[in-house]
Amino acid sequence: MHRPLTLTGIVLLAACAHPAAEPPTPRLCLRSDGVPTRTLPATQFTLAWMHSIEKIRWEEDWRLDDGMMTLREARVRGSGAGMEPPPGARLVDGVWHYQVLRREPALHLTHSPFTAGYTLCAAGRCQPLTDWLPGLPEIARIDVGQCVAATK
Repeated sequence: MHRPLTLTGIVLLAACAHPAAEPPTPRLCLRSDGVPTRTLPATQFTLAWMHSIEKIRWEEDWRLDDGMMTLREARVRGSGAGMEPPPGARLVDGVWHYQVLRREPALHLTHSPFTAGYTLCAAGRCQPLTDWLPGLPEIARIDVGQCVAATK
C-alpha cells in the first residue's frame, strides 16, 4: 500500500534532488594600477622576501577565509637588528619558526628597484611576484587579498 506524500516529504525530496550550492572556493587576487588583476585558484599562499638591510629571508604563510586573510606561521632564516624572534619561536635548521594569528583584509606591498622583490607561492607555483603581474611599472603598489565576488 502506498501512502501519499506529505508536504514535508515533498520538501525533503526537492532538497535531495537539488542540494544547496557549495560556497565558492576563495581565490587570491593580485591588483596593481595599470596592469590586469591576476586571480589565482588558491586558498592559501606563502609570501617571501629579503630584509632590505640584513639580507635575511622572511616567509609568511597566509590562509584565505571569510573574506579575510589569516597569517598562520612566519619563518625567518636568521636574526639581526630589529629581527628578534618572538617568544615561543623554535629554531629548526637555522630557521626561526613561530605561530602568528593575525587577520588582514589585504596586504599592500611596494614594488621598487631599490629593494629585493617578493616571491609568491600559490596555486602550486613559486615565482617572483612581478612574474604574476606582467607589465608592472618600475615602482608600484601591489594589493594582495581575497577576491570579492561582484554583487548584482
